[in-house]
Amino acid sequence: MDQLKSENQNLSRGLKNRHVQLLAIGGAIGTGLFLGSGRSIHLAGPSILFAYMITGIICFFIMRALGELLLSNLNYHSFVDFVYDYLGERAAFITGWTYWFCWISLAMADVTAAGLYIQYWFPNIANWVPSLIILVILLIMNLTAVKLFGEMEFWFALIKVVAILALIIIGTFMVIKGFSTDAGAASFTNLWSHGGMFPKGATGFILSFQMVVFAFTGIELVGLTAGETEDPERVIPKAINNIPIRIIIFYVGALFIIMSIYPWTSINPDKSPFVQVFSAVGIAAAASIVNFVVLTSAASACNSGIFSTSRMVYSLAKEGNAPESMNKLTSNQIPANATMFSAIVILISVILNYIMPEGVFVLITSISTFCFIFIWAIIVICHLKYRKTNPELAAKNKFKMPLYPIMNYIILAFLAFVIITLAFNNETRVALFVTPIWFIMLAVIYKMLKSKAKSREVLKRNLV
Repeated sequence: MDQLKSENQNLSRGLKNRHVQLLAIGGAIGTGLFLGSGRSIHLAGPSILFAYMITGIICFFIMRALGELLLSNLNYHSFVDFVYDYLGERAAFITGWTYWFCWISLAMADVTAAGLYIQYWFPNIANWVPSLIILVILLIMNLTAVKLFGEMEFWFALIKVVAILALIIIGTFMVIKGFSTDAGAASFTNLWSHGGMFPKGATGFILSFQMVVFAFTGIELVGLTAGETEDPERVIPKAINNIPIRIIIFYVGALFIIMSIYPWTSINPDKSPFVQVFSAVGIAAAASIVNFVVLTSAASACNSGIFSTSRMVYSLAKEGNAPESMNKLTSNQIPANATMFSAIVILISVILNYIMPEGVFVLITSISTFCFIFIWAIIVICHLKYRKTNPELAAKNKFKMPLYPIMNYIILAFLAFVIITLAFNNETRVALFVTPIWFIMLAVIYKMLKSKAKSREVLKRNLV
């Protein structure tokens, strides 16, 4: 039997319920919480809690729309499949490659970051060495079996969950006991006694949404697991419905406790507030602990990047929008060619790490944020089209998105609002003007590919 064979069967359904549940948690918790929350707090003060709750609610409804679409047809392996059905081939081509780029750029940044985190303990090792080792290990795991991907993400997510729960438990104890810190006594009154809940006014609150939305990018990854999940009709709804609880516990809960222990004015925006809290308790290895957690978070993001981009290329190949060789499965039902292709592109970041200015990576990840917003909007638009064109199929669906169609339009308005706020930030404003170039380029490539395909068909008919 050939190691690679044509796609005559579905992807392996090797992801179990516990894998998908932890994937849902991992997708909603990124390094933004561990490292970037200090800057978010500095920007908006305690009102950042409301920004996370609002964005969390929006993301929940986006996920409900995604879940309803995926479960309307169990032959859908990713959202590219239903984009093709409801918005056409061109939209599927642009959406698929845009989502591929989103995760490739994040994976490139995270594999580089993972190398930097390891340098914290081994400063004499060149950055590219640990980055390369991590990428190779993740590639091997992704090529072996989908359940190994699930296992890695399970443990990566579990480490993040344990770290956050530890902070919440220790922090709650500190507040109850009135623990004294270098900024005063820990107390819930610290939330409103330093300028109120909105100390930076409406401006700070509104501008905080750019960081909050970036923290949620990747939450839709659980939707890509539908084609490789045991009993998706039971597992996917459970994972999506638990998202609000997880957001309240892990994001809102953690930040609530942090700002109760320390007044928001005393939190260093350039350091992890997790380090600050653990250090206050007297844990000498606080910095190393948090460094380990963010290392696993970065490795998790890269792992998810390899998985999601390979499945996206595989789906594109099925529709003829990627090379036919990407539409092959191994005997373990893994899209090996698509997986290796994505890993090779991510490998470029290791090579360019010496010659690429840091600002380019900031630009790429900023563009990625815009692209994620585009992906979320496409999901919501497809849901609108699905409900309008297939009312009978929608009536049979047991996992409907609540408040249709009002919520669809609220989500689209929110995403437009975020894009406007991003335009006011110096670091992301440039990406706002660069992003259209990506979409124009994809449209041109699509037109060229279709012209070539049409020419080949004409040539075949003439030869016959």
